[in-house]
Amino acid sequence: MRNVTKDTITDAFVAYCAKTRDPRVKFVLSRLAAHLHAFAKEVELTHEEWLLAMELLRRAGEISSPERNEFILLSDLFGLSALTDMIGSRGSGTQFSNLGPFHIEGSAWLEVGGDMIADNAGEHVVFYGRVLDAQSGAPLAGAVLDIWQTASNGLYSNQDPDQPPGNLRRRMKTDAGGGYAFTTVRPGPYTVPDDGPAGELLRATGRHAWRPAHYHFRISAAGRPALITEIFPDDDPWIDEDAVFGVRESLAVPLVSETDPSVIPFTLAAAARLKRPFYRIEYTFRL
Repeated sequence: MRNVTKDTITDAFVAYCAKTRDPRVKFVLSRLAAHLHAFAKEVELTHEEWLLAMELLRRAGEISSPERNEFILLSDLFGLSALTDMIGSRGSGTQFSNLGPFHIEGSAWLEVGGDMIADNAGEHVVFYGRVLDAQSGAPLAGAVLDIWQTASNGLYSNQDPDQPPGNLRRRMKTDAGGGYAFTTVRPGPYTVPDDGPAGELLRATGRHAWRPAHYHFRISAAGRPALITEIFPDDDPWIDEDAVFGVRESLAVPLVSETDPSVIPFTLAAAARLKRPFYRIEYTFRL
């Protein structure tokens, strides 16, 4: 096509997509090109700015690894991850929130009531509740919870060489009543990694890198899309200033001070080891 101009290049790209077999792929790519081209024309993008963006993406790929995905972090900082989550949070189910760049597949299994405290320092927390069908309210027995969090120092196990592999990461299947429970520690708030392109974005926009403390959950049950979300202690100092826009009102919860493990409606493997007072969080997930 010899006569492409800045006014016809979008139509030319759409024409190239005409033979795309998957209609969703065709639609998404066509609209992506249209918005990218419109953006470039609106801001009168210079070649130097385009080249800077291409170099940023190259370095994002260079710094990424199986333990760290800089592209997800950039998406988080632009609010794209949060927006995608909010688009997916339809109906009466639990709201979605960020997956984050530090999830690891294949964590060890833990029985309901099992312990994640082990040798971790910090305040003890009992986290428990149920997983229910969002429409009927019926318990979802055998739903799989994939759980991960930072230690009290604000680092994930794949960031901190002093933590054993798989620390504070477990999977659990709900019991016959849809129940889950585990003992753990209060996570620490942290700054997202700022030693790469994502950090340059933060500094260029005058933003801080802090995230409030949170627990990650990916919950799946047969016949339903997986729920990816985070639960935030509502007294965290960064709760209203999350660098990646992940906090939702329904996901910010109180930590209730407690001294008696018998108030927890589950048998806890580490009940005798809990430091008094400890905290408890009760939360119902709805899929």
